[in-house]
Amino acid sequence: MPDTAADQHHAAPLPGVTVRVIDTASLGDRSYLVHDGTVAFVVDPQRDIDRVLDLLETDGVRLTHVFETHIHNDYVTGGLALAQATGATYLVNADDQVSFDRTPIRDGDAIDIGTQMRIRAIHTPGHTFTHLSYALSQHDGEPAAVFTGGSLLYGATGRPDLLGPQHTHTLVRHQHASAHKLADDLPDTTGVFPTHGFGSFCSATQSEATESTIGQEKRANPVLTQNEQDYVRDLLAGLGAWPAYYVHMAPANAAGPGAPDLSLPEQADATELRRRIDAGEWVVDLRTRTAFAAGHAPGTLNFGLDGSFSTYLGWLIEWGTPLTLLGQTAADVAQAQRELVRIGIDRPAAHATGGPRE
Repeated sequence: MPDTAADQHHAAPLPGVTVRVIDTASLGDRSYLVHDGTVAFVVDPQRDIDRVLDLLETDGVRLTHVFETHIHNDYVTGGLALAQATGATYLVNADDQVSFDRTPIRDGDAIDIGTQMRIRAIHTPGHTFTHLSYALSQHDGEPAAVFTGGSLLYGATGRPDLLGPQHTHTLVRHQHASAHKLADDLPDTTGVFPTHGFGSFCSATQSEATESTIGQEKRANPVLTQNEQDYVRDLLAGLGAWPAYYVHMAPANAAGPGAPDLSLPEQADATELRRRIDAGEWVVDLRTRTAFAAGHAPGTLNFGLDGSFSTYLGWLIEWGTPLTLLGQTAADVAQAQRELVRIGIDRPAAHATGGPRE
């Protein structure tokens, strides 16, 4: 299913409680909508919050809380905008330095949501220093699920080097300790629901798993099967480059991003496109590489929607360069816009539709 909609996969970690997965395959991330049929909470929402709003309406539930596991480095959050749109409480670690009003949450804090759900915050540093995981239980019961953000992933952990090399060696050891904290404190049957790890560059390694439990991770995840020295050595040896646009994500998230404007930008004719190309702006053809190779407007660049479009465009573009999108259809342009707002490229300068001849 395209990541403009919610994945239909869902789980029921507690009687009467549903976890709806909102998959953003292009960035390798998942957000979660959890509800008891009446009230709901969301963990780590992406920027295009209409997907969450649609699910709330479909399921007939009211959103009361939005939780962030950390200040994200790979995408712009929709948390603040979603809370503002719904009146939900927005919970962000009390130690995160942000410039917007939020409800601070700390390690050990418990939040009751409706009559069936309780969330407990667990400090799990490693991906960032202030990272929190959230354990879900019934009010008097053991945890049945844990939302681990960029901490414990499926067969992996979040990478520890995104805050800069001066912090990497400290964070990687925190990551090992945090994974063991979760494994020691939670029952083996606890479902694990990470944000990263489905192709995201925030994951240290990749896994094919789509679901897991604490018990499964104890048996298969290197962070839980290796001693600290071996885990640190192997993880650091395997780290590769991460997208250049990541440096812009944490500042944007700390500033409190608003809801995106997904309306089509102005339409450009051939003369306007040539002017933009000659001015050194980026005019991006969204077709497949084979279609582009068969014929394209001179001076245009190709980032196909069939690949990791936003990741590689965001990696290579000079930040702030005006961007024009060329799509076969308006729907192609709209899909590209949706992917771009997730990494903070909010408004393309223009668009055009059709083929190179048009």
